[in-house]
Amino acid sequence: MDAGADSDRPAQNLQVALHSQAQLYLMVISMSDSVLVTGKRRAGDVVAGAEAPKCGPETCFLCREATIGTCWVGHRYAPRIAAWAICVFLSAAASAQTPQPTGSATQQPDSVTPSSPLAIHVGDADLLFGGFIDATSIRRDVNTGSGLGTSFGTIPFGNTVQGHMNDTQFSSQNSRLTLQATSKVGAANLKGVLEVDFLGNAPNGLNVTTNSNTLRMRVFWGQYRQGAFEFLTGQAWSLMTPNRNGLSPETGDVFFGQTVDPNYQAGLAWGRTMQFRLTTHPHDSVTAAVSIENPDQYVGSGVKLPAGLPSGEVDTGATVNDVPNAFPDIIGKAAFDPKIGHTHQHIDAALLVRNFKTYNLDTDTTFKKTAVGGALNAAVELIPSIRLVAAVFYSSGGGRYLANTNLPDFIVNHDASLTLVKTRSSLIGTEIQAAHKTMLYGYYSAAHADRAVATDVDGSAIGFGVPGSTAANEQIVEATAGVTHTFFRDPKIGGMQFMAQYSHVRRTPFSVPPGTPADASVNMIYLNVRYFLP
Repeated sequence: MDAGADSDRPAQNLQVALHSQAQLYLMVISMSDSVLVTGKRRAGDVVAGAEAPKCGPETCFLCREATIGTCWVGHRYAPRIAAWAICVFLSAAASAQTPQPTGSATQQPDSVTPSSPLAIHVGDADLLFGGFIDATSIRRDVNTGSGLGTSFGTIPFGNTVQGHMNDTQFSSQNSRLTLQATSKVGAANLKGVLEVDFLGNAPNGLNVTTNSNTLRMRVFWGQYRQGAFEFLTGQAWSLMTPNRNGLSPETGDVFFGQTVDPNYQAGLAWGRTMQFRLTTHPHDSVTAAVSIENPDQYVGSGVKLPAGLPSGEVDTGATVNDVPNAFPDIIGKAAFDPKIGHTHQHIDAALLVRNFKTYNLDTDTTFKKTAVGGALNAAVELIPSIRLVAAVFYSSGGGRYLANTNLPDFIVNHDASLTLVKTRSSLIGTEIQAAHKTMLYGYYSAAHADRAVATDVDGSAIGFGVPGSTAANEQIVEATAGVTHTFFRDPKIGGMQFMAQYSHVRRTPFSVPPGTPADASVNMIYLNVRYFLP
């Protein structure tokens, strides 16, 4: 049987039902109007020009709860109201009996997953609104100056004022709104996903009076899927981000930990970038993809640049988008998801290729470098309630993907040529469903970088790891433990959770000035109450 014909049948059934309801409505209205046109009226009907009758509970169903008196609504418009009510009832009944389109990957029987009250049908598309409201409390024993998300690479030292200042914050910035739209065109499935939170660039005086947190786009992508192939475009999780399930771009299928901290875990390779992604599913348990993603020549604040290098050739951490990039980042990835008994296993491997370019105006010389990197990630279920996670990343020129660590992609030599910086990271952890409504988790991660130092034309040291630079981190480690308890969660009314996280982060530069501690650290406690929209 033709698949297209099957997919069109619900729409045809709905058209027939609506046509029948329209005919019934006209018939009922005609019958109700006939009592006024033909003069064949029952007791209580109102004739044009006649005095409105007195009515009471025994004569007018609309007045039974009202004060007894003159009623034009109950006697003149009751037939039309009744007709309208009948048609609404029949329309609802017909809609409830109209079969749903088949072939949707997310469709489940209503008896298993009741539909959300925020799900609506518009034209040929299904829209699902969602999100959650967070009320977060943060306590740090030093002032990182980074708000709700932790800047792992710039923790202050103990011999500074900020290193002696405790930091307490309340925030709802991590609250999130989501919208998912799904539809079909022929035999293909269409999906669009939007996620926003309130962690955008903060205005001046944010916390003085109004706490006017700024809306920020997290992901906004569209996907076309037909058979074993799918194409995605828009801002989505980078393909370098570890997955939990296949190579899905869905936030729930990506691994970034259970932490409350919106910057997740130091050493985790991740990003949310504009991209074009092609994915294939050659087997139920095998997925492969290639992605072309937005590039960025990043050096951060830990690299000392040559005095003669024009500004704007590299990204030093500025907020403006003025850095030229010669070539997009290319990422290839494959995933294997076998099922063993009642457990789900996941392993994925990624390959990264990048290209950088600088220019020396004095010598009219262009310099280029090709960077490479790779990652291996796993999420293994020992039993359905215990999961082990691990992620390893290595690169020569991929420091950008170790987010919020201030590790660079490269350094610039005195003649504007490039030297790549080698970076690597690892993460291990466990997630335990200790009870039906309680999850425990713990992670340990570390990010490392190699020193890359050169000499400027005046003989001074430049690059990454120059003597006395406290911004050039050789290593950043983080240990995290936490608990998430779900009080209730219902598809029709939402849910509520309590979340607690403790983390200890330590960063160690290559060298520090005399009298400065060898490393800087912070202890953090996050407490969060989250209400899920239904």
